[in-house]
Amino acid sequence: MNNPKTITIAGKSNHPITVNRLGYGTMRLTGEGIYGEPPRRDEALEILRQCIAHGINFLDTADYYGEDVTNRLIAEALYPYNDDLVICTKVGGARKPDKSWIPFNKPENLRSSIENNLRTLKLDQIALVHFRVIHSDKGFEASMEAMFQMQQEGKILHIGVSNVNADELERAMRMGEIVTVENMYGHAQRHSVKAPYGETRGAEDILHICEQHQMPLIPFFSLQTAHQKKDERIAAIAKKYHATEAQINIAWLLHRSPWMLPIPGTSSLKHFEENLEAVNIDLTEEDMAYLD
Repeated sequence: MNNPKTITIAGKSNHPITVNRLGYGTMRLTGEGIYGEPPRRDEALEILRQCIAHGINFLDTADYYGEDVTNRLIAEALYPYNDDLVICTKVGGARKPDKSWIPFNKPENLRSSIENNLRTLKLDQIALVHFRVIHSDKGFEASMEAMFQMQQEGKILHIGVSNVNADELERAMRMGEIVTVENMYGHAQRHSVKAPYGETRGAEDILHICEQHQMPLIPFFSLQTAHQKKDERIAAIAKKYHATEAQINIAWLLHRSPWMLPIPGTSSLKHFEENLEAVNIDLTEEDMAYLD
């Protein structure tokens, strides 16, 4: 099946970015509950270095991971950065001391978050920033206006949205250029799914819009949810290719659409190396039909 090795972000703009089609999500490089320092800090730093060594040039992070833990780890492990490395971050959320997730999406909040990301990542401009919807879209337009304003100021090169439904995505697209969507998506959650904050998002609707407009869809929680919902079809295909179920879940994403940019995350170097092998699994049309 057609499974391109690269994907282009903002291909219709004056500043297109082409990256290899397996990225890495850094959220797991934190302490328990996605809070605090990692229990195996040296291993976390080594995973980031191995990303570069194996050609991964798209990293997903957020200043509320940790808090600020993943940004600082990225800078410690990789700065000064390779010219082709794209660091994507998110704004719109924050953490409370009880480790809960709360909206941090007022224009002044977003500006504070962008400044913090620039500082901790040691960047003058962030290549791609997602505005993350948490709990509700109250003030959605004002938040997006603030994002586009910071883009005009040169703090952000490209803007995406995260955890959105189709209506929110289309509203954002009417306001300015949206180049990516980061939503929950995976073999175990393809239709109406529960996002981490209680909202229901139409996963396939979002993918359809992304394909229509040639916008990469960056799926999150694709492996975590798959582990919670065992599927005998995944197990059967894994046995066929002498692979792990996680590898087949990643391979399925890569084959599902050329506009998919998976970012499987892990805090284990062993699992990271296994995930890398997923790009070498060539699923057939028959495999994909069986998995659907």
